[in-house]
Amino acid sequence: MDDIVRQAMSKWPNVPACVGWLGLDSRGQWHMRDDRVQALGAFQSGVPGAKGSVLRHEKLIDFIQRNYEADAQGRWYFQNGPQRVFVELEAAPWIWRLGADHVPLTHNGQRTSVQACLMDQHGRVYLHTPLGLGLVHTLDVGLAAQALEAGAWTLQECDAEALPQRYGFVLSPQAQAAAL
Repeated sequence: MDDIVRQAMSKWPNVPACVGWLGLDSRGQWHMRDDRVQALGAFQSGVPGAKGSVLRHEKLIDFIQRNYEADAQGRWYFQNGPQRVFVELEAAPWIWRLGADHVPLTHNGQRTSVQACLMDQHGRVYLHTPLGLGLVHTLDVGLAAQALEAGAWTLQECDAEALPQRYGFVLSPQAQAAAL
């Protein structure tokens, strides 16, 4: 986390959290979701336009990614100065990119190792790592298949709906807050 963010948190400790305004899609892209977009439906709904606008500003994306973490309840957030902005996840908290060496790299640039490889009922491939669970980017599924064929990983079947509870993350902090 950036020092300037830590300083803002200590200076203004009681800023209310924000839900529904930021999303991470299955390709590792950040989406801004204003009131109009949120009214269209949930980030994960598949409703056209409900994901919002893809962020393109590189410095903003870098800032978000440096300050991306999870709380004790498994809700992922971006710490924006003193305000915690909870993230709507399309599939998982991490999106993995793979190189020819099959080493996963997170959407925010962290290298990690594979503990388990899973495939859900929709054919999506996930990797469980020391950082947590993430979805393999669609462009890298072929590299995941190569790692499986080479015997580097063993494939396990899974149910996509069970992954959040099994791996301790919340897909929609906004829906969770509305249910309380």
